[in-house]
Amino acid sequence: MLRINRENLKSSHQMIWLLIDFAMLGLLIVNLAFIIWDSIYDFVAVQNLLKDYLPAVQSAYHPIHERFIFYDMIFVSIFLSEFVIRWGYSIKAKIYDRWYFYPFIHWYDLLGCIPIGSFRFLRVLRIISIAYRLQQYKIIDFTNTRIYTFFAFYFDAFMEELSDRIVIKVLTGVQHEIQQGSPLFDRIQNDILYPRKAMLADWLSDRVANAAEQGYMPNRGALRAYLEDRVDHALKQNLELSRLKYLPVVGPTIQDTLENAVGDIVANVIHQILEDLASSSNHAFIEDIVNALLPDPSSTEEEDSDQEALISLINEIIDAIKGQVRVKHWRKNLP
Repeated sequence: MLRINRENLKSSHQMIWLLIDFAMLGLLIVNLAFIIWDSIYDFVAVQNLLKDYLPAVQSAYHPIHERFIFYDMIFVSIFLSEFVIRWGYSIKAKIYDRWYFYPFIHWYDLLGCIPIGSFRFLRVLRIISIAYRLQQYKIIDFTNTRIYTFFAFYFDAFMEELSDRIVIKVLTGVQHEIQQGSPLFDRIQNDILYPRKAMLADWLSDRVANAAEQGYMPNRGALRAYLEDRVDHALKQNLELSRLKYLPVVGPTIQDTLENAVGDIVANVIHQILEDLASSSNHAFIEDIVNALLPDPSSTEEEDSDQEALISLINEIIDAIKGQVRVKHWRKNLP
């Protein structure tokens, strides 16, 4: 339901102009209703129908119809007077940089005053501008009305359908260009990624260090116990090692010592690797990986098989994006 916020109206510094907006809004609605009714009455069939069933209405309105331009000019004179007053106020208040900007910005107000059928309906734009201004000042809230929610829902649905089709069309075109041998990959590697190789190495180094520190350090005791348990289980499954226990006197001792030593070595190696990754010393290692992934374009050329694999990967990624774009989110809001 449409309601007028009187508190915002009273507190507004534009109260006089907003009251004029309300008055002009009412006059515009009456004027447009008058224009529509006169256009309908202009049909001979409608005049004959009224003459047969409502002769009093027909006889009372027919003189008004014959002098329609005169009555419409009364409304036009009011609209032009209000237009000139607002223009003068905009010049005095220096709302625009130049005094002659106002009629160009509010062209629909001026053209709507021309008493010709095709121009008269431009007065609808004036209704929309006044309603938008009232909405901006929070005097009227159209967003709570059923008409607004109805049209907003279907407008969003239309825009989503249109944008989805455009995006899918564009992505399909990109896939076609990729399959035809587009230089996109060379541009990405040589012009975008390679000049930023040092930045990528720094970023990956920080990300790996944070992941190792947050994921490993709090759980290193549990991970060490798990590794030792798995190594011990694997060694017990080894046939050659299990034969050591048959050695007289020292066999079981050698077997236990070897199992403990191997488990400790594996756990220490994993521990040292993860500690290195969690520290700043991992930068050289990450930089070597980045250098291998992004070789110097002047000295190394990609193999055809690598190029085809990259094309296949990019196409699969684009297909996944297209599948997500095809999801109709507006259908979830259907009643």
